[in-house]
Amino acid sequence: MTAASESALGGGLPAGGAMRVMGSETEYGIHAPAAPGANATMMSARVVQAYAQVTRLRAAGGAETRWDYTDEEPLHDARGWTLERGQAHPSQLTDQPPVLDAEAVALAYGRDELELDGEDESGSLLMNMVLGNGARLYVDHAHPEYSSPEVTNPSAAVAWDAAGDLVGLAAVRRLAGDTELPAVNLYKNNTDNKSVSYGSHENYLMPRSVPFGDIVRGLTPFFVSRQIICGSGRVGLGQDSSRPGYQISQRADFFEAEVGLETTIRRPIINTRDEPHATADKYRRLHVIIGDANLSQVSNYLKFGTTAMVLSLIEAGLAPRIEVHEPVSALQAISHDTTLTTKVRLLDGRRVTALDLQWMYHEAAAKLAQDTGVGDAVDGDGHTHDVLERWASTLTQLDSDRAAAATSVEWLAKLSILEGYRQRDGLQWDDARLGLVDLQWADVRPEKGLYYRLLSRNRMQRIVDDADIAAAVTEPPSDTRAYFRGRCVSSFSKDVVGASWDSVIFDVPGYGRLQRVPTREPLRGTQALTGGLFARHREAGPFLAELLGSAPAPPPA
Repeated sequence: MTAASESALGGGLPAGGAMRVMGSETEYGIHAPAAPGANATMMSARVVQAYAQVTRLRAAGGAETRWDYTDEEPLHDARGWTLERGQAHPSQLTDQPPVLDAEAVALAYGRDELELDGEDESGSLLMNMVLGNGARLYVDHAHPEYSSPEVTNPSAAVAWDAAGDLVGLAAVRRLAGDTELPAVNLYKNNTDNKSVSYGSHENYLMPRSVPFGDIVRGLTPFFVSRQIICGSGRVGLGQDSSRPGYQISQRADFFEAEVGLETTIRRPIINTRDEPHATADKYRRLHVIIGDANLSQVSNYLKFGTTAMVLSLIEAGLAPRIEVHEPVSALQAISHDTTLTTKVRLLDGRRVTALDLQWMYHEAAAKLAQDTGVGDAVDGDGHTHDVLERWASTLTQLDSDRAAAATSVEWLAKLSILEGYRQRDGLQWDDARLGLVDLQWADVRPEKGLYYRLLSRNRMQRIVDDADIAAAVTEPPSDTRAYFRGRCVSSFSKDVVGASWDSVIFDVPGYGRLQRVPTREPLRGTQALTGGLFARHREAGPFLAELLGSAPAPPPA
C-alpha cells in the first residue's frame, strides 16, 4: 500500500477513562422444540444461512463474503509461548473453518433433498458471514455466534451487541417461515442447565507494553466481584444445576482455573489467548471470557465501561493492590449469595464483600478520571463521567435499594420475576417451572422473552433506544476500522471475497490476483478517513485504484 492509503486506513482515544477499542462475542443457546434431538451444529448453520437469505433480500451484502483465517493464531499464549497443535483441545482450533455439506444437513433433518439458497458455489452450507455492520456471524462449535464490530465506548458496545440479538431474531423469523424444517429458537444465555456452558466474551485493546502479570493482578479481584453489577442470574447451583437455588452469575460455576489459554475446558478467570488482530508488537487484545450474556442494557454498559476503566488503572500503574485468596472459590461463593453479604479473604488478611471490592475499584477509577480530566461532566471524554455515576449509583442501590436496582441489574430483574412466580404458586427452587422461566427470560423473540416484557413496560432502563439498535444492524461504527470493513461488504459485496478483523480481500477483474487490504490499525479506516472514498466510487475497481494508488493492468490486446 502507498503512504496515502496507509494514512487513510491513525487516531487516538483519551486515556484514563472508559474509552478504548472494544467489542463483544455472543454464542446463543439454540433449541428446536419440535425436534429435541436435532444436531445443534446443523441448526446453527441454518441460522447463518437464514440470515444470508435475509441480507440478500435487503441487498445489504455479506452473504458472499467469507472469513479470512490467515491471521488467526488461537494457540499463542500471552505468557510467552505457543501451545503445540497436537496438545490443543479441538475447540481451541478456531483458525480453520468448520465444514458441513448440504447432504449432512439433509440427513440431520431427515430430508432427502434440501435446496440451500444460502449455500456457496461449492455446495457447502454457509458457516461464516461478514456483515455490513462490520460484525461476524458464524457457527462456533454447536452455537451460532455474533461477534460485534469494534467500537470505542461502552454505549456503542451496548448498541452493536444488541444488534446481534436482532440479527438472531431475523434468522429465527426466516426459519419459522420454512414449513419443511423445525422452527429454531435462540436464547441469549450461557448454559443449558445440564452441565453445558457457552460463552459471552469481551475484547479490549491494550498496549503491548503493559506486563501481562500486571493485568492478571489488577483484573482478578475485579472479575471475581464484577458479577454483582452485570451478572444475568441463573436458576440452579453447580454446573448441572443439581442443587436448588438461584445465583448471580450464569458462568461462575463453570470456572476452574485462575489463568489459562482454554475457553471451553478448565475455564480460567483470566484468559491468556494472545491473538491481537492488530499490529502485534504494538497492541494486545485482552480476551475476557468470564462475563455473562446481558439483555439488560445497563448491566451490559457497566460490564464494558467499568472493565475499560480498570484497564486504564492497570495501564497507569494505579490498580488497587489487593489479592483474593483462592479466586475461583471466591467467584463462586459470591455468585451463590444473592444477599451480597458473603466475605472473601484477601491475602493481607482482610475479609471483604463483593461490594467492598467494587467500591475500591470505583474509588481508584474516579481519582484517575479526575486527575486526567476525562471524567469531567462538561469537558471530559463524554463517556467516563456517566460510567462512574452509574457505577456508583448501582453499587449504592445494591446495598440499600434493591427494588430500584432491579430496573437495571439483570440478575435482580430476573429474580424479581422468579420470586413473583414462587410467591404466587408456592414454588420451591427445585421446581422445573422456574427453570423454564429462566429460559424464557433469554428468548430473543420480543413476544416471548420476559426481559422484553419488562422493557416494553418501562421496567428496565435503557442506554440506547430501539432506533439506534436497529441502525446498528446494518450500519458499522463510524470511528473504527469496522467502518471500512462494513462499507466494503455492503458497497462491493460481489467483489469482496474475504474479510477478517485485520483485512479485507478483493477479487476485482484486471488485477490478476486477489488484493488483500490490511487493516491492522483499529482506529484507522474510519468514516472521517475513508467516507469520501466510498462516496466517490460505486465500483470496486476505481475504489481500489484510488486506495492502493495503482490502477489494474489493462487487458491484453
